[in-house]
Amino acid sequence: MKNKKLTFIDLFAGCGGLSEGFIMSGKYDALAHVEWEIPMVRTLRSRLEKKWKHTNEDALKRVLHFDIQKTEELINGNWKDETVKSYGGTNHIEVQKDGLKGLVGKRKVDLVIGGPPCQAYSIAGRTQDKNSMKDDYRNYLFESFTKVVEEFQPSVFVFENVPGMLSACPGDKKVTKRIYEYFDEHGYDIKKPEELKSVVQSASDFGVPQKRERVIIVGIRRASKTNNFNLQTIYTEIDSQKIKTPVTLRQAISHLPRFKPSKEIVIMNGRKISYVPVDKDETIEENHKPRFHNERDIKIFEEWILKKMNKRPVNERVKFYNSLLGKSSKHAKYRNLEWDRPSQTIVAHLYKDGLMFIHPDSNQARSITVKEAALIQSFPTDFEFKEKMSCNYKMIGNAVPPLMAEKIAIAVAEAFHK
Repeated sequence: MKNKKLTFIDLFAGCGGLSEGFIMSGKYDALAHVEWEIPMVRTLRSRLEKKWKHTNEDALKRVLHFDIQKTEELINGNWKDETVKSYGGTNHIEVQKDGLKGLVGKRKVDLVIGGPPCQAYSIAGRTQDKNSMKDDYRNYLFESFTKVVEEFQPSVFVFENVPGMLSACPGDKKVTKRIYEYFDEHGYDIKKPEELKSVVQSASDFGVPQKRERVIIVGIRRASKTNNFNLQTIYTEIDSQKIKTPVTLRQAISHLPRFKPSKEIVIMNGRKISYVPVDKDETIEENHKPRFHNERDIKIFEEWILKKMNKRPVNERVKFYNSLLGKSSKHAKYRNLEWDRPSQTIVAHLYKDGLMFIHPDSNQARSITVKEAALIQSFPTDFEFKEKMSCNYKMIGNAVPPLMAEKIAIAVAEAFHK
């Protein structure tokens, strides 16, 4: 007998990386996806419609464009006048006034999945903020996640975030301790705060061509526990999904069309073009067109790779950087990817510049394209990103790698069906 598909709600859905993985597994039906940023909402709705065969109306309804901080309204509907006005009025297409309860109906929610924005938990974010981001509202967005779990009582939840959350301490109390105490009080077992280092997972272990570490907190409702269905069972199943040999950058992107710096800057449709295809007859999709780089950066990219600066000591890299730019920085802001190993973590900062993501081919002397970033994140090749280039980079950098999500989804389903 074929196992019945499990159901899930995705919170902080972004452009749909986590949802994509769970749907790709073939073992789940998505009931709802909640996201606040409209470019990501549009991207996820388009994917549901074009790839997963939802009607336009259904995709509009399932992906709630909503501020998750208004959790009670999100769950129950009956939206306040001020909320409706913020969406442009009662006739605006973005308003689904039935809330999550209306979308779920009488169906059981098996899982709640999601990862609150990680900027307030990241080590990099805290070092750049004078208060170490202790005053950042995003520190407390996990509370909205917990309230949705409390309301729908799923058998399992999957909470994804950066390793920096393990040391985040807003309000002088560790986030991990807050999460543990809340779920313990509401009938869920999760790893104890001091055990959470053991649930840091690397995307490269699941076939993603990228070294990207994430905390994967699984919670299981005590009422759902059996001898064969408990936390250890799920984590054992997750470990069983891991591969032995990482996928390299070469395997992920070397098949894509190559470019070379153009001899002169061309302006096309109001956009500066500094690269041309090596093969002039090759069709180039929009998201594989390189971003503009000035002559100075092009020269640095080429020299950086030819001189193998990635492999030099930090002080040499900094000296090289300062000598070329006439600066006295303590940090070298350039870094290239390497062909025969997974990429470093793809980050949202890519939307600002690509200096930390130089293509490994010195002849191309450029940063990676949106298409390359998406493939490194393991988005399927037919996944469409149709927003502005900067927005596409940001969406991709903030996403959960779909392949990693798929493996976790399979593991949870296997534990369920045992």
